[in-house]
Amino acid sequence: MESNVITINENELTFESGETILEVAQRNKIDIPTLCHLKNTLPTTTCRICLVEIKGESELIESCATKARQDMVVFTESSKVIEARQKNISNLLASGNHNCAIREFDTEDWTSFQLSVLKSDGKEDLCPVWGDCELQNLAYRYQVKTLGLPLNGCKYETERANPFIIRDFSRCILCGRCVKACREIQVNNAIEFGYKGKDLKVIAKNDAILKDSDCVFCGECLQVCPVGALVPDKAFRDDRFKDTKKVRTTCSFCGVGCQMDLFVQDNKIIKVDGADVDLPPNNASLCVKGRFGFDFVASKERLTLPLIKKDGKQVEASWDEALDLVATKFAATKEEFGSDSLGVLTSARVTNEDNYIAHKFTRAVLKTNNIDHCARL
Repeated sequence: MESNVITINENELTFESGETILEVAQRNKIDIPTLCHLKNTLPTTTCRICLVEIKGESELIESCATKARQDMVVFTESSKVIEARQKNISNLLASGNHNCAIREFDTEDWTSFQLSVLKSDGKEDLCPVWGDCELQNLAYRYQVKTLGLPLNGCKYETERANPFIIRDFSRCILCGRCVKACREIQVNNAIEFGYKGKDLKVIAKNDAILKDSDCVFCGECLQVCPVGALVPDKAFRDDRFKDTKKVRTTCSFCGVGCQMDLFVQDNKIIKVDGADVDLPPNNASLCVKGRFGFDFVASKERLTLPLIKKDGKQVEASWDEALDLVATKFAATKEEFGSDSLGVLTSARVTNEDNYIAHKFTRAVLKTNNIDHCARL
């Protein structure tokens, strides 16, 4: 049986029936940029950044929505493609408050623009995702200039009334990734496109703020946003230029085993993202606890030494002293009142292994089934 063959940038590649040009390219490490594409969701062709040229066809086509065909010859970086991408990127940059030093103005206009954006942000710095923005990266990659493009103001104020996510509508490029992530990946159906034309906006229930909607704050929308329209409230500060280490680990809040990446600065977690989209069991998705429940790790209220009561006051003690005291108290209570007078309370914040040991200790040593845990975030 003959294989299906497509040629991309002079590379002959095989493809499965139903695969798109973008999927074939990605599988073979050929980079076709995109801003609206989200793996495992239906294509929307909103951004038109993934345009490619097909030999023998006059119009450029969206690679995210076009199926690969036998003997198709594709060019992903032809002059025609590059020119179209530059135009589309320029239009996106002109669509809002993208003050990342790519925008070109006369000196007076540039200063005025920056001051207005900083006032809107309530900050004294550039965009909070400066250096970590897909639109900015593409603008640098294709040397996009925006001189002469008009500013398109935003009528919607930034939403800061939510506990975890800041929604900056002035930087939203309406790519639709957040909507697809919410409706097709997490299936929460909390947000959608609302209004029409120039008033188009991503809205929650009846255009309510997120905390008054069906949003469960899983943060999937935040993770997929390619620009600074959705940023974590905790990270809206000046720490993005510090040395950051990414650490792969397993979430300990429940037994699913979700894989996640910790972003660590000065031995402190500043952000959590879901790991690789192809890595089970969570495929980059996280719940509200896994994504936002990390402040306790570096809390100043955490005990670093055991405390025991002496003369009615809690004082620091050595581990040996504390453990000996607890063992003595356990033994005395068990002897006088029986095993079921004892109970153990563990935590959802510790690992499954720690909770398993606590369970074994409760049942095998204390001889009771009185064990529970506190699941509060």
